[in-house]
Amino acid sequence: MIRVVLPPHLRALAHVEGEVKVEIKGQATQRSVLDALEAGYPMLRGTIRDHVTQQRRPFLRFFACEEDLSHEPPDAPLPDAVASGAEPLFIIGAIAGG
Repeated sequence: MIRVVLPPHLRALAHVEGEVKVEIKGQATQRSVLDALEAGYPMLRGTIRDHVTQQRRPFLRFFACEEDLSHEPPDAPLPDAVASGAEPLFIIGAIAGG
C-alpha cells in the first residue's frame, strides 16, 4: 500500500481528507502510483499529469524521503520507504510569483 499526500486543492477535488492509500501491482514508480491514483479517483485525471503526454504538470512537484523526485524518470523505482508504506509520496503545488 502506497501512501500519497495530495495538495489541498486536489484533496478537495477528490473528496478526501488526509493521505490517500493506493494499491500497486509490481514495482512502485511515479507512473504506477499515478496510474493507481487516477484509477481510484478518476476526477484527478489530467490534474497531476497531462492527458496526452503523461508529463507532470509544471506547477506540481513530487517529494519523498526529503528528496525532490520531480525530475526523476516516471519509471524509476520510488525509495524503499515509500514502496513499503513507511513514508508517503508528497505531491505538492509549487509556488510562483513575482
